[in-house]
Amino acid sequence: MASTPGIEGQKQKHRPIIRIGIFIIVHSLLVSVVCCVAGVLALLLLPVLAKKTYISENALMPGSASSMISDQDVSGATRFINELNSLKSKSQNTGIEIPRLIALHMANMGGEVSYHNFQTQQNNFHPLHFFTSPNAEANFVNKTRESSAINTIGIIRAPRGDGKESIVLVTPYNPLNLSQTEALSLGIAYSAFSLLTQVSWLAKDIIWLAADSQYGQYNSVAAWLRHYHSPSFDTCHESNLDSTVSVSVSVSDSFRRAGTMAAALVIKVAETSEEFEQDSLNIYAEASNGQMPNLDLINIASYLAVHGQGFRVRVEKFMSLVDATWLKVIGHVFEFVGKIARSLNPQWKFGISVKEYVEGSATLVSSLYNQALGVPTGSHGAFRDYQVDAITMEISPKLSSISKSRQTEFLFRGGSLIEGVIRSVNNLLEKFHQSFFLYLLTSSNRFISVGVYMIPFLLLVAPLPIAAASLFSDANNSKNPPSTSFKSWRWLHPTKTVFLIHLWGAIVSLLPYFTYQIPDSNPTSRLLTWISLSIFALIVLRSFFRSYSEWTLLKSVTVSASFVGLCLMSVINFATAEIGAMFLVPMCLMIRPWRVAGKIQSVLNFVLIVFGFPWSGFFVVRGLFGIENGSGFDEFWYWVESLWAWNSATYIYICLVHLPCWVLCIYILLHRC
Repeated sequence: MASTPGIEGQKQKHRPIIRIGIFIIVHSLLVSVVCCVAGVLALLLLPVLAKKTYISENALMPGSASSMISDQDVSGATRFINELNSLKSKSQNTGIEIPRLIALHMANMGGEVSYHNFQTQQNNFHPLHFFTSPNAEANFVNKTRESSAINTIGIIRAPRGDGKESIVLVTPYNPLNLSQTEALSLGIAYSAFSLLTQVSWLAKDIIWLAADSQYGQYNSVAAWLRHYHSPSFDTCHESNLDSTVSVSVSVSDSFRRAGTMAAALVIKVAETSEEFEQDSLNIYAEASNGQMPNLDLINIASYLAVHGQGFRVRVEKFMSLVDATWLKVIGHVFEFVGKIARSLNPQWKFGISVKEYVEGSATLVSSLYNQALGVPTGSHGAFRDYQVDAITMEISPKLSSISKSRQTEFLFRGGSLIEGVIRSVNNLLEKFHQSFFLYLLTSSNRFISVGVYMIPFLLLVAPLPIAAASLFSDANNSKNPPSTSFKSWRWLHPTKTVFLIHLWGAIVSLLPYFTYQIPDSNPTSRLLTWISLSIFALIVLRSFFRSYSEWTLLKSVTVSASFVGLCLMSVINFATAEIGAMFLVPMCLMIRPWRVAGKIQSVLNFVLIVFGFPWSGFFVVRGLFGIENGSGFDEFWYWVESLWAWNSATYIYICLVHLPCWVLCIYILLHRC
């Protein structure tokens, strides 16, 4: 009997994992502070942890063969550009004459030519079609066809292929106002197309899409892709167009197709590059909702541009951050720490120079912002909607006025670059899959993989479930619990409140559809109507709230809902979840009723509430990143319009996660204890 108490004491001991959980919950404040600080530090460390890019797929073999573009191909491209410029100056009906001229040259080089006539449509928000592909016909309320445009398509059938795969070249141009840079991009595509009609090594069909971009570069490519992949739902009639446009060109009466698209390259020529003493190549890769092409496609384009043609490769970065003093200070700290680390052990390769850190951070923030925005950075984004890897290659010449000899060299180098990329993709026996699809760029040759950039996000959101468990435990262990046998079910009442607020968020997300029904309304009136209807809906739902004194339970459920929302968003668009966590996590952790909080915490709560509001957060982010496209209500409305026009999941996150949690935090702040 003497051993019984000892046995019972041993039975009451918890397992180590449970004891650790209890310890974390008891010390939730300390753990939350440590995790948040570590999350911010890990975010600042990302440029230091970036790895050099490399070709994962050995079959690509970039640069393994010499360029085959000849002087004949380049001289043909030069004549083609001269004809385009001459036609622009002489003809008044360039909207038809330029596509006919492009088709004529495609046919003369041996390509199969067809036209694609498509209509632009008015883009209005429709909540029932939000998750369809951007610019799809069902995504528009007004089905009235406003204007038409003409895409010209040339196809080369691969001599060694079976017609099951293809590579797409896209050259956007405006036939009504053809610029010199657009003529040069058409010339580069011409030189590559001319070569590819003659080679014997081609195993994939080549599609040259001369996209009529007078109503938007993305629209023309998206319209062609819709017809390419779902012809039964298309209402275009190419035969009617052919009778008008085709005079001396053999154009197919039917829509021509090739095989499944292995990759797509959008070729553009930008204005002169005055920053550098050499031609440069800008690569744009972001598609809708943060989708990125396989990293190998960017790697081969970058490798061939630098080592094959001597281009300076750049990716977009926020120039305002390059001159930021606070970023340079952080760079000096990491450089100093790196020197100490290397002095202790020369094999430790920690730390980078201040210049590399600042430029890497500016590029990283740009990549993070573009992915979070959810809007494609070019017409290449239309291909990602069909799971086709695509990038935009924008070449900037170093001189503004290109002489005849300089133009010949420029066309030769540009055509050779396109040839090299196509040759590498042509070597693939399967789709891109070896390298990364989830990554952030810090330069053209450095990247951060998903396994690294998830660490800051996990550290930031980790305190949320800990804080929720701690608050729930405090509520259950309160000195004066309600006198009911079902006290463990007290969380149902705050859960109902949280559910109703999130239901209100869903209603708010649908209200813009009704604001568009108001005739002759401007952006300011639409935004004010949206706000008024949202407040009215909140007042109506407020009548269903039940008053209770336990704000800790309400905060516990609110924090839990925030955690679930951020985690779900990280699966859809990580960049949005990362930026959202930086606003939402401090607000959810710090918020307390003003009657309970001290003066300092009340001030902090007020600041967090102000900056946590989506309208304020919009201008804070744009101010920090140096984005200045206007201010006021109109600018915010245009931004929201762009989100739902592109079906960005960021719009869903703001309305269904961020805004409801912000309202709940205000409800907790004003709670009567």
